[in-house]
Amino acid sequence: MKEQKNSFSGRIGFILAAAGSAVGLGNIWRFPYLAAKYGGGTFLLIYLILAVTFGFALMLTEIALGRKTGKSTLYAFTSLNKKFSFLGVLSSIVPIIIFPYYCVIGGWVAKYLFVYVTGQGLAATEDSFFTGFIGEVGQPLFWLFLFIAATAFIVMLGVEKGIEKASKILMPILVLLSLGIAVYVVTRPGAVDGLIYYIMPDFSEFSVNCVLAAMGQLFYSMSLAMGIMITYGSYMPKSENIESSVRSIELFDTGIAFISGMIIIPSVFVFSGGNKDILSSGPSLMFITLPKVFASMRAGAILGLVFFLLVLFAALTSSISLMETVVSIVQDKFHMKRKTACLGVMVFALVMGIPSSLGFGVLSWVAPLGLSILDFFDFLSNSVLMPVVALFTCIFVGFVVKPKVITDEVKLSAPFKDEKLYVVLVKYVAPILIFLILISSIANTFGWISL
Repeated sequence: MKEQKNSFSGRIGFILAAAGSAVGLGNIWRFPYLAAKYGGGTFLLIYLILAVTFGFALMLTEIALGRKTGKSTLYAFTSLNKKFSFLGVLSSIVPIIIFPYYCVIGGWVAKYLFVYVTGQGLAATEDSFFTGFIGEVGQPLFWLFLFIAATAFIVMLGVEKGIEKASKILMPILVLLSLGIAVYVVTRPGAVDGLIYYIMPDFSEFSVNCVLAAMGQLFYSMSLAMGIMITYGSYMPKSENIESSVRSIELFDTGIAFISGMIIIPSVFVFSGGNKDILSSGPSLMFITLPKVFASMRAGAILGLVFFLLVLFAALTSSISLMETVVSIVQDKFHMKRKTACLGVMVFALVMGIPSSLGFGVLSWVAPLGLSILDFFDFLSNSVLMPVVALFTCIFVGFVVKPKVITDEVKLSAPFKDEKLYVVLVKYVAPILIFLILISSIANTFGWISL
């Protein structure tokens, strides 16, 4: 017998859960290093403009689709037009691919928090610490299992008692921790130069690559084209205002990304005086550079502990949404009870996460397209499938079922203030931008361009 459809208790629960999904490693890890690489304030300005237009249109579309159909991402498109059942399958594959390797990275974050909790922060400053850790077998797998288990425990409790309650606890703490660390960092000697670099646009740094990087970041930051917002939208009460909820989620999401930049970029300026090589060191910035930055600062051990606690909370809120999306798909497809579906997804994630974890050690010889196993899954999901899903979603809404399907759903609870802008964005602007993201992401992966 199929379980009764879960739902959020109200607007606050929905916003915090959806914001928790959007606020993840993409905000705290990826956003700051892209901002640092592409001129600080210039990247920030472009990202903000895109977030309130392009990002708004995509997020509103997905949430409205979910609420209108009341289905998981697997069946949401099919229920409106059976010819687009393939889009439900494609959008379901995305979280199924992402969740296992995301938990691998979540396990790394948990390990670093443990390192600082046990007073071993100085050990993390060694150049070989991170590569040595991820190259092992036992430790990364232990932390992977622990992270998946924590995620599964919350998801198993259900939408209101698990996801919503966890979001109501974790999100306020995450905001307070972010603000506290940011205030501490920007008051350090030398941090002002980093803050100016971060918030003041320098249009000599403007480039096509900067715009493309900002557009690509929106997918990471706002949990777009992963089926998450469709799933959460299906739990949203009909009485809640979709448009204002999306704006609130954007505010949370962009705010945390902005504050993360205020933590990381001024920190690097304090440590290195704004060394360009360190600023643009990419993904290694969090696990290799920042422990050195913290070690160079007074109370750095405490700062490192609080920072990785913040990152762990962000990673956990996003992994919860990814797992919930997969669980929702499994429940819809096989009519399973939530606990059974959760246990099945947990086992699947562990089995699929093991190769990604071992891909930096004993399985490093496996290199599809010249990438590590984790990077290959990341390329497949983020660089290929997500833009493809988003592009077909815009085509589906803009030209197949028509934008009226979405706008009518939005207007069930309140007037749609930005209706005209939305129609133009979803029909004409978003498809062009998404196509550019798709081409540039593939070109970047194969080394044809550098983003």
